[in-house]
Amino acid sequence: MNEEKLKGVKIGIVLTGSHCTMDAARQQMTKLKEAGAIIYPIISYSVDATDNRFYKVSELKQFLGEISDQPIINTIVGAEPIGPGRLLDLVVVMPATGNTIAKLANGIVDTPALMAIKAHLRNQRPVVIAISTNDALGLNARNLGVLLNTKNIYFVPFRQDDPYQKGNSLVANLDQVVDTAICALQGKQIQPLILGAL
Repeated sequence: MNEEKLKGVKIGIVLTGSHCTMDAARQQMTKLKEAGAIIYPIISYSVDATDNRFYKVSELKQFLGEISDQPIINTIVGAEPIGPGRLLDLVVVMPATGNTIAKLANGIVDTPALMAIKAHLRNQRPVVIAISTNDALGLNARNLGVLLNTKNIYFVPFRQDDPYQKGNSLVANLDQVVDTAICALQGKQIQPLILGAL
């Protein structure tokens, strides 16, 4: 069990717009808190503004307010102090869209999510990425390769979620977020990284 294994660890949870994955991400946030983590919620512009068939923004923000004593970071200006203030021990990007992965791999910082990641990486501290995108093995494959070989970036183990209908799609096994976080804090990539298809 991972109870209290993250006691006192300050974790920034970056939520990006893979809306269909948000319920599973919320479950993992709860598990991180149960493991003792202090949660800092950070949301992309898409998550901040887009009601969708999976959740209402107001309901998501209510959940974030309940699980964390920290204010929601939803602007680039709000995310920037993460770097100079060395505010976090770990950042978990969950879910991480193809758009976020592509921009991160190419040094583009135009959302609160990307600013939080960049600001945290400047302190050479770990970032965990839980991928969820339909184009990971398509145009985004090169960006995935860049990040897999970038210092201080670790991945939650992932798999093809529907190899016959969506051959380029990858999704992280979010049930391994806590264990991946624990390994990343030790400077280790949890293994195996690539899981069998569902």
